[in-house]
Amino acid sequence: MEYQFLNLTYESNIAIVEINAPPANTLSTKCISELRATIQDVATREDIHGLIITGGGRFFSAGADIKEFVPALGDTQKGLELSKAGQSLCNEIEGLQKPVIAAINGPALGGGMELAMACHYRIASEGAVFGLPELKLGLLPSFGGTQRLSRITNTATALDIILTGKQLTSKEAQDLDIVQVTVPEEDLISTTVTVATSFVDGKSMTGVKRVIECVVKGSKEPLEDGLERERNQFADLFLTTDAKEGVQAFVEKRKPQFNHS
Repeated sequence: MEYQFLNLTYESNIAIVEINAPPANTLSTKCISELRATIQDVATREDIHGLIITGGGRFFSAGADIKEFVPALGDTQKGLELSKAGQSLCNEIEGLQKPVIAAINGPALGGGMELAMACHYRIASEGAVFGLPELKLGLLPSFGGTQRLSRITNTATALDIILTGKQLTSKEAQDLDIVQVTVPEEDLISTTVTVATSFVDGKSMTGVKRVIECVVKGSKEPLEDGLERERNQFADLFLTTDAKEGVQAFVEKRKPQFNHS
């Protein structure tokens, strides 16, 4: 598939998606559609074990394309469609059963920050900034920002960031667990590839997928429901060839040779 707003490259079994919509990598409807198509493709490809999302140029993403809002004003249905498109993208990223890491190279604002928060892990360059300024437009974060930010931080912190519309530095975002790692800009991609590789290298993807499902879904449900899913997934793995190989390799003190089944 040819992309108008994305660059797609590979580092071994890790796919790297670069948003390429200068000057600010806005998430237009077409850009969102391309990102969703990429996520769906990665989900079906057995040769791809992880995904990195980053931005080209100075921005990670400045968020939604505000120009698309103009013809939607006064039309509730169009407003719903714009929000649903962004939420669907973020839900698909979060729901991908392969590690998704945001390599945040510059400003991640509005929908750009919401996109980053949907990723399983976030690494930022020292010069990146974060913010949800939608209230200054008379709107609110609608790609999942009101929900994910409060879950990542807490209710009071989410309200503070959204209501003030202030921008956070990478260090401030890391202190709030919005970002896990901050690195110099020149080390961003190499560090992110190293982290992504560490998540999947030497592991059975059959197990990796189940871990992601248990953690992501479990974070939004009662503990007992999450524990039930965990034990069911654990038991199901006993039927897989990878579990047999992994246990046998441990007993024989050798590296396992997983076939991801």
